[in-house]
Amino acid sequence: MKTFKVDGRQGQSLIHVGESLSRVSDHIPEGVTPVVVTDETIYKLYGKQFPDGPVITIGTGEKNKTLATVEYILRELINLGCDRSSFILGIGGGIVTDIAGFAASIFLRGVRFGFVSTTLLSQVDASVGGKNGVNLDAFKNMVGVFNQPEFVLCDIDMLTTLPADEISNGLAEIAKHGLIKDRDLLDFLDANRQKALDLDPATIFRLVADSVDIKSRVVQQDEREAGERRKLNFGHTIGHAIEKLDQSGHGRAVAMGMVAAARFSLKKGYLNQGDVDRVKDLLAGLNLPVEAQFPAEKIIAAASRDKKKQGRDLFFVFLQELGRARVDKISYDEMNAFIRTDLF
Repeated sequence: MKTFKVDGRQGQSLIHVGESLSRVSDHIPEGVTPVVVTDETIYKLYGKQFPDGPVITIGTGEKNKTLATVEYILRELINLGCDRSSFILGIGGGIVTDIAGFAASIFLRGVRFGFVSTTLLSQVDASVGGKNGVNLDAFKNMVGVFNQPEFVLCDIDMLTTLPADEISNGLAEIAKHGLIKDRDLLDFLDANRQKALDLDPATIFRLVADSVDIKSRVVQQDEREAGERRKLNFGHTIGHAIEKLDQSGHGRAVAMGMVAAARFSLKKGYLNQGDVDRVKDLLAGLNLPVEAQFPAEKIIAAASRDKKKQGRDLFFVFLQELGRARVDKISYDEMNAFIRTDLF
């Protein structure tokens, strides 16, 4: 097991990579019975391993990441007689942890919470960093808070119940971390593609641990995304737009967004064509799509609803080189012109 630390404004968060769901009680405050928030699939698979205490179960899928689901959880917490000493334990993927963390952060103005992260995507992305929230209509993660969980357990063994597409979704975010911050991680992933897809234990442990290390250090520097943390959005501006049009998975959309951002970096003179080809080849080798099959105007319309925009400008993440990102403030007009002429 490896443990990483984030010192947030509300307290310290510990991320334990390689820890087991069976030992989650060791991390819950002594004498406290947690309230578990999970989804139907995780409850069926692992419910017998949950710690003693009440369980609030929500539906699966992005359609449940809403204020209505949060309201349901809050009412259940009231019905259970929860108070400010209560502890919320989110067990699930990124949707569960986003919702559980948000509900815990606003219930009685905030109660303690932690996560057991059950998908590769959530272990390397959603459950780490203190972002909690839900979607509002067509706007992704529009309502939420920054608040660190007391702990996150990344149980590698739980990944074996994931379908192949979910493994690829998580590997997209690992590739992102290598592309923006760590050439060694990028090279390791490139050299071990099949082992990663096959969930070879040693390979996955290193990939998750290195990704959590990168993200926890970035969040430690910039918890509320005022500067350095923006680099974690590489591939996400266009990727989120594609995700609104294609519901096949966050990582798959981000993969297409990263190829687009690499091409945009080429157009800006930061990368060469060989770099762009390597990004495409790596992602394709991880069973991820690399070409967006949507009309340019639809992507532009979806991107215009990104919550990170600032008037007619936005912060766009480019690659200065493989393993090093840069953030430039550009106009939407410049990005839209790129989408129209160079995206496809």
